[in-house]
Amino acid sequence: MPFSDYRTALVTGASSGIGAAIVERICAEGLEVHAIARSAEPLRKLAERTGCVAHAIDVTDRAALAELTSSVEFDILVNNAGVDRPKKFLEAEEGDIDLLIDVNLRAVLHLCRMVVPGMVARDRGHVVNISSIAGAYNFGGNSTYHATKAGVRMLSNQLRIDAFGKRVRVTEICPGRVATDIFAHVHGDSPEIRERFIDGYELPEARDIADAIAFAIAAPVAVNIGHMEITPTLQVMGGLQTAKPQSPRNEG
Repeated sequence: MPFSDYRTALVTGASSGIGAAIVERICAEGLEVHAIARSAEPLRKLAERTGCVAHAIDVTDRAALAELTSSVEFDILVNNAGVDRPKKFLEAEEGDIDLLIDVNLRAVLHLCRMVVPGMVARDRGHVVNISSIAGAYNFGGNSTYHATKAGVRMLSNQLRIDAFGKRVRVTEICPGRVATDIFAHVHGDSPEIRERFIDGYELPEARDIADAIAFAIAAPVAVNIGHMEITPTLQVMGGLQTAKPQSPRNEG
């Protein structure tokens, strides 16, 4: 469906980075875009710049989400909000696991529960779930993050089955490393972090992800773009490692 077939959109995690770029891109198409994030001041500035409707809401606030989604019929839902607590699972704390599940997966499930039935009833809608290459590939980091993103990946596939027979499209976007402020949020804002993750690398930017989403939304009604991996050209996933034992096996 071209953008002209849609009137409203809801974007979470919208105050900066990829979320803000998505809001800007969809607003440019003339839609009424509702932007959700915890940070009120960046949202206010985004609203001034784009004309979006700002909502300072935490995606774990189910009551606030229910109030919003019951008052507006959303044609496009972009689940972008996400958090990470990078550490090995053997070092994970209870709060780390709960936070990642609540924001990265539970909020996505509940927003889909609140919005998708209306799309099905109207025979019109598009769900865009921002997942990650971490949902499909294994690499060092946070196992809980990988698990939540894998859940979003499977949900995206299942939604297509649940909405089968209706013109409700679902797109999963799986970014690799993108030049945004997420690394500063997660690891701390320092020159060392920028050098580790950003400086010297040729990386996609937030607007590249937003443009890819716009491409999927603007596709003809008969076309569902279900899955897109967007990575730097010079980034690859996978690899094979084999370790020698760190100590002799105890035979006793």
